Parts: sequence; structure tokens; C-alpha cells
Amino acid sequence: MQYDLFNPPPLPEEQESKARIEALRAELHRHNHNYYVLGVSEISDQTFDQLMHELQDLEAAHPEFYDPNSPTQRVGSDLGNEGFQTVMHQRPMLSLANTYNRADVQAFYERVRQGLGGTPFNICCELKFDGLSISLIYENRRLVRAVTRGDGTRGDDVTANVRTIRTLPLQLREGVAAPDHFEMRGEVLLPWERFETLNRVRQASGQPLFANPRNAASGTLKSKDPHVAAERGLDAYLYYVLANDMPSDSHYANLLAARMWGFQVSNATRLAHSLDEIYDFIDYWDTARRSLPVATDGIVLKVDSLSQQEQLGLTAKSPRWAIAYKFQAERARTKLLSVTFQVGRTGAVTPVANMEPVLLAGTTVKRASLHNADIIQSLDLYEGDYVFVEKAGEIIPQIVGVDYDARPLLTGRKVDFIKKCPECGAPLVRYEGEAAHYCPNTTACPPQLKGRVEHFISRDAMNIESLGPETIDDFFARGLINDAADLYKLRVEDLQGVDGSRRKSAEKIIAAIAESKQVAFPRVLYALGIRFVGRVAAQQVAEALRSLNTIRQASLEELQAIDGIGQKIAQSIVDFFADKRAADLVNRLVAAGVQTSLPQQEALGISLAGKTIVISGTFAHHSREEYKELIVRHGGKNTSSISKKTSFILAGNNIGPAKLEKAQSLGVPLMDEDTFLALISANNNANNNF
Repeated sequence: MQYDLFNPPPLPEEQESKARIEALRAELHRHNHNYYVLGVSEISDQTFDQLMHELQDLEAAHPEFYDPNSPTQRVGSDLGNEGFQTVMHQRPMLSLANTYNRADVQAFYERVRQGLGGTPFNICCELKFDGLSISLIYENRRLVRAVTRGDGTRGDDVTANVRTIRTLPLQLREGVAAPDHFEMRGEVLLPWERFETLNRVRQASGQPLFANPRNAASGTLKSKDPHVAAERGLDAYLYYVLANDMPSDSHYANLLAARMWGFQVSNATRLAHSLDEIYDFIDYWDTARRSLPVATDGIVLKVDSLSQQEQLGLTAKSPRWAIAYKFQAERARTKLLSVTFQVGRTGAVTPVANMEPVLLAGTTVKRASLHNADIIQSLDLYEGDYVFVEKAGEIIPQIVGVDYDARPLLTGRKVDFIKKCPECGAPLVRYEGEAAHYCPNTTACPPQLKGRVEHFISRDAMNIESLGPETIDDFFARGLINDAADLYKLRVEDLQGVDGSRRKSAEKIIAAIAESKQVAFPRVLYALGIRFVGRVAAQQVAEALRSLNTIRQASLEELQAIDGIGQKIAQSIVDFFADKRAADLVNRLVAAGVQTSLPQQEALGISLAGKTIVISGTFAHHSREEYKELIVRHGGKNTSSISKKTSFILAGNNIGPAKLEKAQSLGVPLMDEDTFLALISANNNANNNF
């Protein structure tokens, strides 16, 4: 029987409970997918938590309906980014229970009072930063490991990227006492200023924008290239110290000590001695947070005494001595005037709501993202509707609901997702597994043509600094170029103007275009704008196959065998080079003289010829990248995943438990660092003697 979540039919009690549980599970699974996969949200965090709490209560009352795949059984995870070592946390990283009102804060306060038997206690009030939880391990005053929260039990080792965060000490300040071994927990974030700059750069190069600083920080922290993390300027605030020999029984005092060690601890942190002081803290920061340089989404309240924390203990998922108070997202109501559709560099079509101006979170908002066709359909929008607007991550406006009660009798036109490209008229397509619609007319759709050229000249690609979006628009309008290869045909005479008044500027542009011919091959491959092929993927493919000609001829299987390249990226590369128009573009770029290969690597031996090797763990003598190069130069092949074809695993310290388990199940042997070096060294000596 179909169960309507909001209009349940009359049923016997047990049957009704089961139907309600199944409906809640389906609804929560859908919202999880929207949030984590599609990057959109149809409901507020508060509504989501209410549905989750109702499901938890129903499942507790009806254990006979237990389901291991229920949303209540899954802890949010940031695991799974291929290429990172997975390690176990020394202590589990639990999540906090959320609350949204003073009554719940008071209930928490009273639970603590009762749990401590009336013993006096203080509450440490902290800002809840909207970033990614991180665990930092320090030994002998030095950072040795940084691990994401993951599933709370194990996470990804992102030490290389975390080392780029300038506000984190790699070594503790001298002259201050600290435990020999301790763990710092905190939040990695991208400051508002850096976030806005990053999105401006991405917009200029035709890349999709990050929805909020948290998503940007997540993508940065999980980048396989530490240079990306360094360039984007991540930040971090620390909020908890864990050690066997803590400096103090006071959590607040330990944070002050951590600040002396060199950690960035928020100056907003305060000790509250009463419930009223907690309320004062909440009320102040509900407004003052908008002037902070980083995103916050609430307040964290912790019992200050560590011994009292231990006395209160934990539930299965969260500590009893802490709670998170979430700020209400600021919402405004305004009138929807129209919906327009924008076409990006990749052909992705984005719907944009045009509204009557409304003041929201300190700024006037006139436009808001509607994300995709699914969101439009779920909102059942009509022009003239009054809509509710919130700022996702407090910066990106988005429509979160419709005031259906205020819908006028004579409504405007129903908002439907368009069928044809608004720029060129080509029928739109939607690929399996994707939320977006695309214009397939890659050769004649103006925004795509311009966007690809803007991507080609961008800093991370060919880095032709003398050109910009406005100049590219002018070149297209004057018929000087139709694609990136046409840039190399430009002459000073084409750009200097009839009277020659812009000759110096023209000479500068032509010189910059000529200089781009020296840009290294991996960046040339990235500049081609192959769908799904970002900087890191381009680098990996270029280093593995070494030349453009080899990449053009590579099969899907050969591309997938490259470390870090999955089926989606591999198929996109194959499709790109199979397109005659793309092949023509590449041929003209080659003729223009851009770099099409990496320098030939000198072979060092053949001891690993025919062997397929997986690298896992951390090493003492060489970096992972250096070992990858050694394997290739001794005739071997690198892969990232273990299979029956894997010859052995080059295993360092802290090999991931998942990889170790799979290796054992497939009978794949492990080789330690010293044995590996002895193997290739012996081969070199044998070759020299021969």
C-alpha cells in the first residue's frame, strides 16, 4: 500500500507504524541523496532532523522493523576518495546531537545537572564552524598525521594537504610545555574571501561554482594535488585536545594551552556559569557571526570539566556532555518574476530564478539558483508565485519553498525545464546518473565555444595572462576566432586597430600566445577541456601515457588502468578523441607548436617488467610519487586498486585495513620498502656487471 508521508491513511496501529517507518526511510534517503550527491536541499536542516528523530523513536519502539540500511544506521562519511590511505582513528570521532531552540538547550542543561547529581558545572560555549572535521596527531611536538572524520571510526589520511594550511603549526612553539603525544580536533574551512575569489576564477574559466565554502573546502582537502590546497588557502580552527596526560581538567583551559602551543583557537570561546549566560552567548553570535571571516552554522555547548564529561559518558552516537545549537537560516519571501536558463562551458544548462529584490542576510537578492529540472518539478513553480529564499552556506541564494496559500487565482505561466538550448536551439540531453541537462552542440553553441576558449587561456591551463573573457568576446564578435587553435593564427595587425593605436597591447597579446607554446604537456591536456578531466586527472594521464598521440590511441581499459582514473573519466577521454571536430582542433594545436609530450624518462632497469604494483602506506626513504616513478622506470606498472592481476603491494607503514583485507583475500603478497629497494638495486648491479 502506498503511504503518503504528509496525509497518512487510517491503518491498524502496527501496520501504520511500519508504513510510517518505511515512508520516513524513503524520504530521508531521498534528502540525503539531494544533499550529498546533487548538492541541493529541499528542506531545512531542522526539518531533516525532525524527520530523523521521529524515525529513531519509531524504530526504538518497534525493533521488529529493524533494517541495517535505514538512514538511522548510517553515520555520515567522507570516505571513498580513491588515492587516500584509510586509517583507524585512535579514538572514535562522534557527532553531536542538534537542537534549534532554547527549550532544547534548557533540557540539555537539566540533563547535565541531573547526570552530575546536582554538582556545580560550567559550560564551554564555542562557535560551530561549518567545515570539515579533522583529527591531527602530534608526536614529540611535530605533526605526524591528519585524518578526516570519515565514518567516525576511520578516515582518510590527508596529511600532505593539511600541511599547506598556514594557521596549523607543523611544529609546536618553543618554550611551552605540551604532552609528548596528543590529538587535536578541529574544523578545516575556506574563508569567505578565498571562497569568493575561487568562484570568480572558476566562473571565468567556465567551471561550475562551488555552492558554499564547506563544499569548496571538502573538494580542496580531498584534492590529490597538495598544490591545489596551498593555492586555495584553507584555514583551520581547533576545538578539542585529547591526550593521556592532559594539561588541565578544564576543557576551556586546555584550549587556552593549545593556543599557547600555536593553534588557532577561536577568540569567541567563553565559559558560561548559568543557563542565562548560555542564552546571552547564543543571542550575541546569532547576529555577530555574519561579520566573521569564515562560515558558522551554530553554537557548540560542552561541559567544561573532563572528569564530569567522563562521568556523563556517551550514547551510541554522541556524547551526553555536549550539544550543537543550530542557527536558523535567514529566510525571505518575494515574488518570482521569471526563470531564465544559462549555458556553461560544458554545455550544462542551469535554471536561474529572477525575483523582485528582497533583503536577505544583509544583501539585496534578485536572482537565485534553481539547480536542475528535478528541483523545479518538486517545487511546482509558476511565474508570479511568492517564494521563500534562503542563502545556502549564507552566500548562495536558493529557493527553498513556495507560499502556495498566497498563489494568485490567475497564476502566471507554469515553469517547466526547457527542451532546447536557449542559445543555439539544439535539443537538450540528460545523461544517465546526472541531474543536469546538457546542450550537445559543442561546435556551434556560442557560450560553449567562448567558455572553452576562456578555459584554454586560464591560469591553470595555458596561462595566457594578456587575454580575458571580455577580449575573447571581442575576438568572437569580430570573427577573429572560433576556437582555441585560432588564437595561434592571430597577428599584431589583426589586433592593433585601424590606426595602430593599440599596437603595444597587440604585441603583448601575441607574445603571450607564443609563450604559451612552452606550457608543459599535462597543462595542455587539461586546457583541451575534456569533460570530467580536471588538473589532477590530466596530470595523471599525461604522466602515465607520456604523449598526446599515445593518449589518442589508448583504449578504455588502458585509461582505466591509470592510477586514479575511473570509468567515467576514461570514457570521456575516449569519446573526446573519437569526435572528428575535437580531433581537428587537436591537430591544429599540434601544428601550432604546443607541447604534446613529456620528456622521455631514462629506463633504470627491467626488474619490474610485466609486474603490476599497488602502493599503500607511508614511507621513510621516498615519497609515493617517487616510488611510482621508480616502478615505471624499472619496467613496472602502477595501479590504485588491488585485483588478481596485482603482482604485489609496495607496503609502507599504516597500510589501510580495507586494502590489507582485500590483499589477503586475493592472496596478493606484500613487499616492504627496504626489500623493494634491494630488488631494484640488485637488478641495477646485475645490469652493470653484465
